[in-house]
Formats: sequence, C-alpha cells, structure tokens
Amino acid sequence: MRGLLCFSLITTTITSVVAHTRVYGVWINGVFQGDGRDVYIRSPPTNDPVKDITSSAMACNVNNIAVGTTLSVTGGDKFTFEWYHDSRDDDIIAASHLGPIAVYIAPTTSNGAGTVWTKVFEDVYNGTWATTRLISAHGQHTVVIPDVPAGDYLLRGKVPPFPCKAKAPPNTTIHSGNCCTSRSVLVVLAGTYTDSTPGILWNVYDQDPTEYVAPGPDVWSGSLGGSISQVGSA
Repeated sequence: MRGLLCFSLITTTITSVVAHTRVYGVWINGVFQGDGRDVYIRSPPTNDPVKDITSSAMACNVNNIAVGTTLSVTGGDKFTFEWYHDSRDDDIIAASHLGPIAVYIAPTTSNGAGTVWTKVFEDVYNGTWATTRLISAHGQHTVVIPDVPAGDYLLRGKVPPFPCKAKAPPNTTIHSGNCCTSRSVLVVLAGTYTDSTPGILWNVYDQDPTEYVAPGPDVWSGSLGGSISQVGSA
C-alpha cells in the first residue's frame, strides 16, 4: 500500500546566461493546484541566476524559507512541475538554450544541505534536448512520486540549459507514509560543482549531444520514472 505524501514546494530560479525560468505551480495527476508562488512554492524574489556555483543557494536558491501550504499525494502519483518565463503564455526559455532536466529528492530536515540528495528522474537527449521538448510541453514535466520511508522530503526540479554555469533548481517538501524503500546514491548539490565538472559546460554546436552526460549521480533504481509532456492548461 502506498503511503501518504505531503508536499510544500520550494522552487528556485533555473536560468541560463540569458533566459530565466521559475516554477509557477504544480499539477497532481493532471489537476492543477493553483498559482503556487509564495503559497506552496518558496519563490525567489526574481528569476536572476545564482552565479556562484559553489554557493549554498545552489540547493534551494536564495529564498529557502518555509511556506504555509502543503500538497498531499500518494506514492505513484504523477507530480508535474510547470515552469514559466515572464508569464504562463510565453516560452519558458529561449529555444537556443539546450540542456537536460532532472528531479532530486532529499529529507526536509536537511534543508537541502549535505550529502542528502537522490536523483529520481532525468531526461537528457533523445533526438532532441530535454529543454526543447519542455518548451513544446508549455513548461511541464512530470515525476512519478517514489515509495520512500515515512518522513518529510524535498523534491528538486532542475532545468539547466547551455551555456550554463550556475543553476539553482526547485525543491519540494513531501511527507511519506508507510513505504519502505530506502534511498541510495546520496550526493551533495550545493558546493559540489566547478567549471571543470563534467557536464557543467558543453558546446552544443561542436560536440555530439549523444555523448553528453549530465552532472550528478545515476537515477536511483527505486525511482518510478517521469516524462516531459503537457498535462493541461489553466
């Protein structure tokens, strides 16, 4: 039986050198949960990038302050991030900015600090870059909520297009009920990357995209997958 999960979305700015994008709200099993900014999303004050990739803000951006609303789901539910640029009607990022998408999970008690993060979804390149498909999907991508031990967690969406040096993606607080799968492949996100870290810098014009490997660990074997597609409009 899948356990109850409760989410309080902590979002951060994901940007490239030019384009800026943040999370507007989320969908659960195709149902929009409303404008989440400063409601169930810890929204940063602007969509400016975090330029210091060694900064602690790389985990949860500059406004890592709790909000008052949580979202309840169960393991196996489809949890969809909806990104936006200036409004919900424009492309979330410039088409020239290409890159992968990932989602991480960590215990809420960690506040995102330390060796606590597990990658539960990743999409890099499959004929087209993940960000290209995200634009076509009106900024929506989905992760299936995994079964994890009872407790509170953060979910972190990551959309780092190229050229990129500093990206600080979204985090989500979840409460798990009585599931029993322990996470593995724990990593540090804040302060982990440098310019020489494989996958941080990539020339999309001269290098073969099929050879690109995104930064961070492999996707956890206990993850339940996800997708890049539009689930609805509101």
